[in-house]
Amino acid sequence: MASAHAAARRQGNAAEVPRVLEQERLRGSTRIMPETALVFVFGTLKRGFPLHRRGLARARFIGFYRTTRKYPMLIAGPWLAPMMLDEPGQGHHVRGELYQVDPATLHRLDRLEAVGRPGNFRKLISVVPARSGATCDAFAYLKARFLASPAHTGYLSSYDDRRFVPPWRR
Repeated sequence: MASAHAAARRQGNAAEVPRVLEQERLRGSTRIMPETALVFVFGTLKRGFPLHRRGLARARFIGFYRTTRKYPMLIAGPWLAPMMLDEPGQGHHVRGELYQVDPATLHRLDRLEAVGRPGNFRKLISVVPARSGATCDAFAYLKARFLASPAHTGYLSSYDDRRFVPPWRR
């Protein structure tokens, strides 16, 4: 079954990925937790960026995706953090990575992203594979506009900046 999942992922067939994952779960695969969620990341949680190892090191990478709706994403705040604002319909289709996570990882991500503090949200949004495929819903970490001060860039479609100051260097 893992090879079917890999083939579906290589082909960018988003509709196939959830079906394959569900088949693996039903067959008792030890690689899939019964309660998993999809998470779309666009900034410092992506591979090669400072928070990836602390948040997603053990998560299953699904592929490269983008938002189906436009969102304003910019680098802002005193720590030069990438922020996708909870204002769908503005900005650009944001590119990022999709992961399958277990409940413990989702909880860890919530702490890293300050969910529960004013202006910090985890919401379901619609994403689509970067190349082609069907849309799916995934959690994304969004911010309220008041947190994006000062703004260091205009709206971006992808995050490649390396100025972010991680918590352990503040």
